[in-house]
Amino acid sequence: MLFRVIIFCFVFLVSFKSFADTTTLRMANWLPPTHPWVLNIMIPWIEKVKIATEDRINIEILNAPLGPPPAHFDFAVNGIADITFGVHNYTAGRFPATRLAELPFLSNSSEILSVAWQRIYERELLKLNEHKGTHLLGVFTHGPGQLWLSSFHNSLESIKGLKIRIGGGIAQSSAKALGLVPLQAPVTKAYELLSGGVADGITLPAESISFFKLDRIIKQGFLVEGGLYNVSMFVVMNKNKWDSLSKIDQEAITSVSGLELAKLAGKAWDNADREGITISKQNGVKIKQLPEDDKKLVKKLLSPIIEETLKKIEKEKNIDAHKIYSLLLEEIKSLENY
Repeated sequence: MLFRVIIFCFVFLVSFKSFADTTTLRMANWLPPTHPWVLNIMIPWIEKVKIATEDRINIEILNAPLGPPPAHFDFAVNGIADITFGVHNYTAGRFPATRLAELPFLSNSSEILSVAWQRIYERELLKLNEHKGTHLLGVFTHGPGQLWLSSFHNSLESIKGLKIRIGGGIAQSSAKALGLVPLQAPVTKAYELLSGGVADGITLPAESISFFKLDRIIKQGFLVEGGLYNVSMFVVMNKNKWDSLSKIDQEAITSVSGLELAKLAGKAWDNADREGITISKQNGVKIKQLPEDDKKLVKKLLSPIIEETLKKIEKEKNIDAHKIYSLLLEEIKSLENY
């Protein structure tokens, strides 16, 4: 009897210690639970963290948004949530250096661009401390942003004057350069704008057209080599929360973040884009590759945006943005040739 009691107490103490040693971190979320960013990036990454830390770290995704998407970085800074993810250009002017990864023509692959961007950011830009108040777990990008229209057009010349919903950042500059009228609005308003005739089209990666049911309205997609723009994204943890973790858990989380997170995210976005194209075609959306003359024209129209952006970054951050941009292109090229 005494032996059984001793065994029971031992099992209870081990179980209690295991429970007590588990740290639960709260992750804020502003997207539907079925969105690729949540379903195919954050949830798999959370599982990787759990395995890497041998169940010592449990990350819980909050069921309801704590606020609008642009507020999520500050939720991490202020400890309202332990971990947040978001889009850099949602808070204009706060992360100037990240505009390097939003420039047109960078890559057709999110995985290639995400890995290249993570490497360059960590090596060249992390020292700028743009994510002050947080510990940066990783950066990556979605697939190339393209132009989607609710009516048929044969050339870039014929789209001038059309009103296009954009999300901000380089997408706005690209739209203006093509002679379009940008309407800045969240993607959740896109269906309403398009169905009501307020907007004639939208700029988004291919994944979003089917996910947000826009293929019911969109008739045509103009695909530009490397994209009209890209979008830089982040995952961050509150700095104090990160510092409170043991060294062994910090190392374990780091082992599945950074470059590993960029690979995971990039593959997920590429898969979602391929699926989005397939579904859109099945629903009658005509995918149009630009003819050679229009390829040259779009290069001519958008190239000044690259130079202008690099000069702005250099002025705001006192860095050699031209050099870092060249390094990013070299990294992309080496990955494409791998």
